[in-house]
Amino acid sequence: MPTVTSISTLDYVARILGEDVELLEAIVSNDDNLTYGAIISVYTGPDEAITGLTDHGVEELTDMLRDARLTTQTWRDFLDAFVDDPELAVRFKDRTPR
Repeated sequence: MPTVTSISTLDYVARILGEDVELLEAIVSNDDNLTYGAIISVYTGPDEAITGLTDHGVEELTDMLRDARLTTQTWRDFLDAFVDDPELAVRFKDRTPR
């Protein structure tokens, strides 16, 4: 695993990728969706944490989303496989892939 030199919050990653932060949260909520070590929890208080991604995690997520958006069918299949919340998946399926 490469040395981690920076961590980006999901809010920031969503802004730079032009994605919905809820979609990114749904994808990274299962740490098996990205390579081990790509998802980082940063504790901001005793009972509070934010999720961040390493540079490698951002690259991996970017590639994953690009490949998922090749066709409407690949987008729907991607959402079925990576978004556990059925209501959220349906909401994103209603949007056309970019």
